[in-house]
Amino acid sequence: MTVIYQKVALIGLGLIASSMAHAMRAKGLAGQIVGHAKSAETRAVALEIGLCDQVFATAAEAVAGADLVVLAVPVGAMAAIAAEIGPHLAAGATVSDVGSVKQAVIAAVQPHIPMGVHFIPGHPMAGTEYSGPRSGFATLFDNRWWLLTPAADTDNQALNRLRDLVHAMGAKVDTMDPAHHDLVLAVVSHTPHLIAYTMVGVADHLAQVSNSEVIQYSATGFRDFTRIASSDPTMWRDVFLTNKDAVLDILGRFAEELFVLQRAIRMGDGDQLFDYFTRTRAIRRGIIEAGQDTSAPDFGRVGPSKTHDA
Repeated sequence: MTVIYQKVALIGLGLIASSMAHAMRAKGLAGQIVGHAKSAETRAVALEIGLCDQVFATAAEAVAGADLVVLAVPVGAMAAIAAEIGPHLAAGATVSDVGSVKQAVIAAVQPHIPMGVHFIPGHPMAGTEYSGPRSGFATLFDNRWWLLTPAADTDNQALNRLRDLVHAMGAKVDTMDPAHHDLVLAVVSHTPHLIAYTMVGVADHLAQVSNSEVIQYSATGFRDFTRIASSDPTMWRDVFLTNKDAVLDILGRFAEELFVLQRAIRMGDGDQLFDYFTRTRAIRRGIIEAGQDTSAPDFGRVGPSKTHDA
């Protein structure tokens, strides 16, 4: 591979940023990788494991001279970070992000991007329930989708350069309207996470009666809920607060579907249940055929899960 960006600044050094650093190093895609994290401990770890060539205490220092800046902080922190780095961005640089909500990120960041700097919002649909600089790995993005939501007037050369980087890190790239992105993510990620948190919360109430049984007899379905619900609480708090309209819309639709199933169970309508489960089973087959998961036992997972998306 050839170097695509001479200096990449990673603002926030959690799972996604650390995986980007590993992938770029493994394939020689960046001349220099620098970073910033709010926590002194995180900065020390990033240097210790060689994640970055340099780590800075402020985001403003990190972005100086960078031709690619990636904002990998919780959505709620985007506005403050953008305000800090705006005056220090190099002319011609590209700024992107990895947030799973796009309209709120654009509203928070775009006002602070100076003329001559390209802002191309992005969302890698890959992740795990782990966080921090030690959690990343170079193959996280392999065969996963990385959605970009560029404005209509985005510079094509800057967009294609970012596409090249994403492809080179192993991901598949698509572009999408920001509002449509947020609706799609409410269906495929945000609402399922909220349901998982809710189900684990219900079990927590039951655990007050018999903690040992809830834990000891957890079947695969509940185990998967607990894995999803162990994801970073700050990130998911911000996701739900900033994509609330789409999430509430999908939650309403979910409640309607749940009512249909409740009625079928109450009335003993086995035919309706069978037909419903047959239709939904086809969705699972489609995901496997699209290469976004595997039909292997336990979904092919060995050891800690590396499968949860944001």
